[in-house]
Amino acid sequence: MIETAKGSPNKYAYTEAFNAFQFKMALPEGTSFPYDFGMVPSTKGADGDPLDILILLDAPAFPGCVLEARLVGVIEAEQRESDGTVERNDRLIGVAVKARTHAHIEALSDLRPGMLDEVEAFFGHYNQLAGRGFKVLGRGDAEAASILVRQGAEAFAEDQGQDRS
Repeated sequence: MIETAKGSPNKYAYTEAFNAFQFKMALPEGTSFPYDFGMVPSTKGADGDPLDILILLDAPAFPGCVLEARLVGVIEAEQRESDGTVERNDRLIGVAVKARTHAHIEALSDLRPGMLDEVEAFFGHYNQLAGRGFKVLGRGDAEAASILVRQGAEAFAEDQGQDRS
């Protein structure tokens, strides 16, 4: 589910308590999200929130748009909150299944040179503006991303009192 569209200077996040998208913050002048950003519904990450995902798509989607994506990798990261606590907060990377421009991308190695460095720098800067730290621990392939999604779905089901085994 897309929460913030590519090119948006505003950060939005789905808030279950309101069953709506909530404005979180405005980025500085001239800064915008480099790609569509959202979450994988019915998952729970180490930070307690649904897993984050960056989606490559031909044109920006819109908040609330649900689409099918092919996982190509993950940016493994830690986030330091303003209160000093540190938690894992990975960023999945996916390609919209119906994308044309990015249809050839099957792995992180298929991305243009420097793209992941730019995305990591964006998340570092974005988190700094929000009073948090963002430390990249590494990068994982599509299989590592798939494992995170399976673990996130299991954690969500456990939280809901269900068993997905």
